[in-house]
Amino acid sequence: MKRNPFFKYLGKEDIMQNKIMRFLDINYPGALYTHVANEGKRTPFEQFKMKFLGTKAGIPDILIFTSNKQYSGLAIELKTGYNKPTQNQQNWLGMLNDNNWLACWHNDYDKCISTIKTYFNNK
Repeated sequence: MKRNPFFKYLGKEDIMQNKIMRFLDINYPGALYTHVANEGKRTPFEQFKMKFLGTKAGIPDILIFTSNKQYSGLAIELKTGYNKPTQNQQNWLGMLNDNNWLACWHNDYDKCISTIKTYFNNK
């Protein structure tokens, strides 16, 4: 199979995100979840349009809308290496936690998968 020529532009976080989304696809096919496309460089017009349409800085990377017995949803901010959430990202995680979401950040694939499994096992 021919590899996509754009693959070389993906970062470590992109690759981890893809692995997590594939895990969700395979293990929780009935769940409602999405990646929030809120990262990357944009032209001045795209920046204007995103703000105009209501995009908020700091929204976590993965939103799982399927509730469990304890939470209304699961929000995960992904980081790689020693990166940590920005202040906007920390604020969103806090606001989501205050609104009955389990909101966290991970920089490790296995820990992220463990959080997802624990969340879905609490039905």
